[in-house]
Amino acid sequence: MATLPLQLGPLPPVTVSEPEDFDDFWERTLSQARSYDPAAVRVERTPVAQPLSEVRYWDFSFTGFGGQRVRAWLSRPASREGEVLPCVIQIPGYGRGRGLPGENPYVAAAGVAHLLLDVRGQGLGYGSGGDTPDLDAGVPEAPGVLTRGITSPETYYYRRLITDAVRAVDAMREQPDIDAGNIIVMGNSQGGAIALAVAGLVPNLRGVTVSVPFLCDVPAVYQIAQGEPYAELTRYLAVRRTGRDAVFRTLSYVDGVNHARRAQAPSLWGLGLRDTCCPTVGGQQALAAYGGPAEVEIYPDNGHEGGEFYYLRRQLQWIRECCSAPTL
Repeated sequence: MATLPLQLGPLPPVTVSEPEDFDDFWERTLSQARSYDPAAVRVERTPVAQPLSEVRYWDFSFTGFGGQRVRAWLSRPASREGEVLPCVIQIPGYGRGRGLPGENPYVAAAGVAHLLLDVRGQGLGYGSGGDTPDLDAGVPEAPGVLTRGITSPETYYYRRLITDAVRAVDAMREQPDIDAGNIIVMGNSQGGAIALAVAGLVPNLRGVTVSVPFLCDVPAVYQIAQGEPYAELTRYLAVRRTGRDAVFRTLSYVDGVNHARRAQAPSLWGLGLRDTCCPTVGGQQALAAYGGPAEVEIYPDNGHEGGEFYYLRRQLQWIRECCSAPTL
């Protein structure tokens, strides 16, 4: 487990439970998903035009949860055409889709391949949209996706999204111009939670880098969070008054603390200590539980924006160092 920096202070006991069948649940989920395309070879990859001359883009799709097609943008530095490159798989934040080609060029501009995952059923919160529908909406929910299908881990929205992200790793490991042993997962907020889940579920990742992660020690965090998206959970429980036990059981299968315990890849974390959207105690609990090496950048006077480009510069430097380090 990681050692927290002194400036983070002592933590209260973690409140999220860990289901006895946690590992069996995810093994079964991923086995089912892989049964639709065992070797992840049913990939579609089409070059697309965009305004950046130094980065090449492809419209990329692969088989995700339930055999559904999931979209992404794959980009690579134009100067390294034909080379086998490390790859960063990035999961967007809550409400964002993959956007437009050229909208997020930083990782490819830093010299590695970049897969920007589309987020099923999202894309209308901000940015430039998304293209992957969520075909299994589950039971009625509050606006947004946090409570979609939340009465059971089998129907829960984040079961599907986490599976999509794991299958993205599978797909990239089959690409001939990608170094299968040099894959990093990356995410902010919602993307940070999904990246932690992937790190706990997929062996032999090169690294994981997250900032201000969502869905960590949810039973504690949702009570002190301000605004969306945790307000969706509060509204749901205010109406479904007898549903608390089922809701928090479902959430325990996707909680970043439980996944972090199983992760072994080197990691880089960014935390804003004034975060009221995803209060920092959740990220701290996941960091304290993390099973592999961990570095952390702390922004004492920042909230959910974290370190913004200060942290992104640190991430890009860390990614390059991580990809060039000898394989353990």
